[in-house]
Amino acid sequence: MPLPLAQVQELRDRLSDRFRPWSRSAQFWVRAVDIYGSYKVCQLRAGFIRDEDEREAMWEQQHEIGAQKMYSLCSELGGLFLKAAQILGKPDLAPMAWVKRLVTLCDKAPSTPIEVVREVVERQFCRSFDEIFDYFEVEPVGSASIAQVHRARLKSSKTDVAVKVQHPGAERLMMVDIRNMQAFALFLQKYDINFDMFSATKEMEKQICYEFDFVREARAMERIREFLRVTNKKPPVMVPRVIPGMISREVLVMEFIEGTPIMNLGNEMSKRGIDPGGKLAAMAKQKILTDLTLAYGQMILKDGFFHADPHPGNILICKNTEVALLDYGQVKEMPEDLRLAYANLVIAMADGDLSRTKEGLRELGLETSSIVDNELEELFELSLRMFDTRLPPGVTVLSPFAEDSSLTKVGVENFPEELFSVLRTIQLLRGLTVGMGLRFSCAQQWKPIAQEALLKAGRVKDVKSKRPRSFLRRLF
Repeated sequence: MPLPLAQVQELRDRLSDRFRPWSRSAQFWVRAVDIYGSYKVCQLRAGFIRDEDEREAMWEQQHEIGAQKMYSLCSELGGLFLKAAQILGKPDLAPMAWVKRLVTLCDKAPSTPIEVVREVVERQFCRSFDEIFDYFEVEPVGSASIAQVHRARLKSSKTDVAVKVQHPGAERLMMVDIRNMQAFALFLQKYDINFDMFSATKEMEKQICYEFDFVREARAMERIREFLRVTNKKPPVMVPRVIPGMISREVLVMEFIEGTPIMNLGNEMSKRGIDPGGKLAAMAKQKILTDLTLAYGQMILKDGFFHADPHPGNILICKNTEVALLDYGQVKEMPEDLRLAYANLVIAMADGDLSRTKEGLRELGLETSSIVDNELEELFELSLRMFDTRLPPGVTVLSPFAEDSSLTKVGVENFPEELFSVLRTIQLLRGLTVGMGLRFSCAQQWKPIAQEALLKAGRVKDVKSKRPRSFLRRLF
């Protein structure tokens, strides 16, 4: 006797669900090997070409091909690979062809149908949808790898709220993705990159697990909001206010903040008759960047608890160039000893103190190996590439993994997992700096905050400034 149609469909769905992780892994490895292999072939061919212009043209063509393949991988697989696109799509880290393609993926994840959104909300709050909301916009304001956000208004409120709803089934697939990325990281660090990438992916795994708990995110948001309020006369960034009683593991309701995504700032300026490349625009961008990095300096060095995901999709520019920082799914609490060690490194970088930089890296737990004669200089340059936003004059790409990087001369054999969130945050802040056409050193701005942190910890002897050494003047 044949099975009823409904049972057949249910069986198909179960089989599809069971084999989906295997299919997803296969798709990742086929595409990753293709991208990696094409670059290795190009590298081999470029070694036989003496003409520099011809060699450069070959690499440009390869970057265009690689960018399209990487865009397809990230956009079609989604999930964790959208987060990878956020990191790789930075003008200071990746080739411009990659940046132009990957930057369009911010908030472009497939959205969950409104019927499923209603089911999730009703299940989490144990109330009917219509009892909760006066109105609810069907189209999400944005959709990312873990959740999507809708604009709505509660029955009990006269102002709009943002409703963040988790994508069903996203957690399982992202765990599959991270396992594949960890295996690929092990391969790369063994054969190509002299850097402990596996530890970075382990920290990423922990952070992703945290992101699926919206109750934790709400607590983090309120903690950072209160910290910035009591630390400043006026907080340098706005943090959304959580709506009491509207928090669950899969749904989070918060204040809705009006603003322009920082990626669209240039277009918004043009609409208002402001030249995006003019002096007025430069002043506005400088204020935005100063406020944003000040907030991060205070969070990291004063409190040790910080928002760890400042990619462009999480930053809004509001009235009077005020900055709003969104999405507190990725936050990090640094151990006290690590926070103070990083404060010591910040002062060393700001002062151009090579010996103190080496001491600071060792205190952070970085294990390095080097056979070069100018080890102190290479360690200092490596620390700038990893932990500061500044760029040398005329340089627009400062990837830690570039051919001229200090990583080709100084190997990082062990990189503490706890430090990866700081590294990622600095890299994203530098991407914003380059994207806005500015030159800015967060180490210089954060030096007084770092000094205060060491002073409060009783490490007064470490706070004394030293005159910049000649190497810093030669480098910049």
